[in-house]
Amino acid sequence: RSITQVSSGEYQRLILSLYVINTLSDVIFVLDEPTTGLHPKEVKRLISTLRLLKALGNTIIVIEHDLEVILNADYVIELGPGAGEKGGEIVFVGNPEALKKSPTLTGQYLSGRKKLSRKKHLQKKDYLVIEGASAHNLKNITVSIPLNCLTCICGVSGSGKTSLIINVLYQGLKQKLQGKGVNFTIDIKGIEKIKKVVSIDAHPIGKTPKSNPATYTGVFTHIRQLFAQIPEARARGYTAERFSLNVKGGRCEVCKGEGVVKIEMGILPNVFIPCDACQGKRFNPDTLEIIFKGKNIAQVLDMSVIEAYEFFRHIPSIKKYLYTMIEVGLGYLKLGQPAPSLSGGEAQRLKLARELIPGTQRETIYILDEPSIGLHLEDINHLLSLLDKLIEKGNTVIIAEHHPEIIKAADYLIELGPEGGGKGGYLINSGWI
Repeated sequence: RSITQVSSGEYQRLILSLYVINTLSDVIFVLDEPTTGLHPKEVKRLISTLRLLKALGNTIIVIEHDLEVILNADYVIELGPGAGEKGGEIVFVGNPEALKKSPTLTGQYLSGRKKLSRKKHLQKKDYLVIEGASAHNLKNITVSIPLNCLTCICGVSGSGKTSLIINVLYQGLKQKLQGKGVNFTIDIKGIEKIKKVVSIDAHPIGKTPKSNPATYTGVFTHIRQLFAQIPEARARGYTAERFSLNVKGGRCEVCKGEGVVKIEMGILPNVFIPCDACQGKRFNPDTLEIIFKGKNIAQVLDMSVIEAYEFFRHIPSIKKYLYTMIEVGLGYLKLGQPAPSLSGGEAQRLKLARELIPGTQRETIYILDEPSIGLHLEDINHLLSLLDKLIEKGNTVIIAEHHPEIIKAADYLIELGPEGGGKGGYLINSGWI
């Protein structure tokens, strides 16, 4: 397996194993969510490895949401109380037992005072049936997935979860419904009740700084149209294209609307610096002279989603997009925040927001691979309520997950295993929870 195909969590665990083998000491290890992609029993092994490193005389600093890791820590520092501009403060320091008694969000979940809550959907009669799934390590299995509810695919790492929902289900439905993707011969029954399939993954929403939350969700189209209707813009003959980052005329041509200029560093990583011509504003001076409620187009892109929601509160065509982004917990993002700076979890929630915008299609299957990655339990609680909104519109949600609380909250469960790799790929259990 190529090293480029491993996740960030897998890469961190590979490095850890190297240090354990070499019994190094007096080292400070900093790990960012090393439980990513791990089954609960594998988390216990990880904790044992971390304790072994500590016993060798090392210091371990872990950024983590997993409650089991937090409970096994010697010292906990919690930041908050919210995200973005509402965060950045130390809200707790101490041991896990003291954290259980604290009023912080993590303390409430750790003690059980607050739990994930979700109303289950009634058992359904309509199913998708996959016959002969054999991608990668799948053992020619037949799987039934109920429609119009939340189905969770679980199992240890490498048991075949992603192979089933992405390589078989997603690719198969995309090929049959849209004529796209690989040529699939696997039989999927019940497809006549489905109009569309969407994979909401953590891949970046764009590769350049011109891609941002405003352009991805589509709200920037409405903002540009609004600016084009301002009397001064109309008098100058400006159209909505004038306020686009992708079209010549209104953007800064030095940085091509990116706001930054790339400096090639040879064998070193490239460096990006603010554009001297536009000072990072992305538009030329003439375009920035068009003002709406005291703000030009660059200043609007520099607003957080929450600020923009208040700013455009009387404009329904814009407000609905911003409200949906706030609903998925991204109110702290700036409208013009460059796509490459977004985390995988933020990219996934933006994709979810785009699907939740009023007017989106029904009878769609939404597939999410480990949506809990990078999320606090409070965020997961919110995520579940958003997935239910998709289900209430007549859609089906299928997720692959390790998180015990999400597994318990699902309507229907499919477990693969019993182990990973060649010992996995079997259907172990399935049924309504």
